[in-house]
Amino acid sequence: MADTAVMEPIGIANLPNQKYVSDCFYYVLFVERQTALAEEDGANTNVVSAEYRYKLVSSEGATFTIMLAGESGLGKTTFINTLFQTSLKNHQELRNRFNKPIKKTVEIDIIRAELEEKNFKLNLNVIDTPGFGDNVDNKNSWNPIIEFIDDQHHSYMKQESQPKRLKINDLRVHACLYFIRPTGHTLKPLDIETMKKLGTRVNLIPIISKADTLTPNEMLEFKKRIREIIEVQGIRIYSPPMELDDQAASEHAKQLIESMPFSIIGSEEQFDINGTTVIGRKYPWGVVEVENDQHCDFRK
Repeated sequence: MADTAVMEPIGIANLPNQKYVSDCFYYVLFVERQTALAEEDGANTNVVSAEYRYKLVSSEGATFTIMLAGESGLGKTTFINTLFQTSLKNHQELRNRFNKPIKKTVEIDIIRAELEEKNFKLNLNVIDTPGFGDNVDNKNSWNPIIEFIDDQHHSYMKQESQPKRLKINDLRVHACLYFIRPTGHTLKPLDIETMKKLGTRVNLIPIISKADTLTPNEMLEFKKRIREIIEVQGIRIYSPPMELDDQAASEHAKQLIESMPFSIIGSEEQFDINGTTVIGRKYPWGVVEVENDQHCDFRK
């Protein structure tokens, strides 16, 4: 595997409206990973407050690996660029690629970046999966993705077991954002099978892309239908921890659970709305704002 260059630090504090990025790190980085491996080991997870976990990691920084999965054309690249307000995908020198030979190749792209906020350093790995779902027959097309996730667990354990450990290369996936096409109808069999496989290995977060293609009522019905399918099919998705001693955090967690699957709008264009600069998409009838809770769940 070729060496990957490290991007210059991105100062979150200098970017507009990035509180939701901080919240994302706070809630996702330190949540106990719900994986089949942990269950098989019979691991008993001690309950530690988020504040303590944050202090524990902030002194040395942390690594966060996020995977993007779903069919092509659902705005995964745009979403990441919108979330971090920078074109991560344009940095070709930051990319490693793993190819898996199945029909039209499902590839694994790794983009690395470094984020900083209030002296807290986060090494970010974005794992993209171009080519997934692009075949007429997509049977077993999830295998390269699952193999990559499993390989990273095995690689980490192997490095940890060495008597003399150098700097560990840790690409275990903390969270997988699975992008769903906004059909307004139901989940495809490919989505169901892939999410079943992913849900036993990573924190799976379902995302309805291009929310501006559905009306508010259509989106509510689509979300309801997807939640029903997830329950019937036994798909495990990420559930944020309920901090019993923190009412605000508990309310936020409850809001997140009720909003799943999240609807998002991706855009890198900026517009002036009554003297305020917003990110969104412009239509003849107005502007759909990425960070407007009335338009999508991006800020949640």
